Amino acid sequence: MSIKVTVVVQKEENWYIAKCIENSVASQGNTIEESIDNLREALELYYEDAPPEGVNTPTFITTMELAL
Repeated sequence: MSIKVTVVVQKEENWYIAKCIENSVASQGNTIEESIDNLREALELYYEDAPPEGVNTPTFITTMELAL
């Protein structure tokens, strides 16, 4: 079985933080690729005992501009 999840990667100081939007599982790495690989491993462990529910529902992501 395979599922699709939505991932956001942000740089924080010397780390790249990868976070899954659907369940808030996160991981980090020295590169974008490493953070995503580490997140993949974390998600596999997260879903190891419990099958995912509602993960394949579409997620809408956008940006917005604020006047400050």
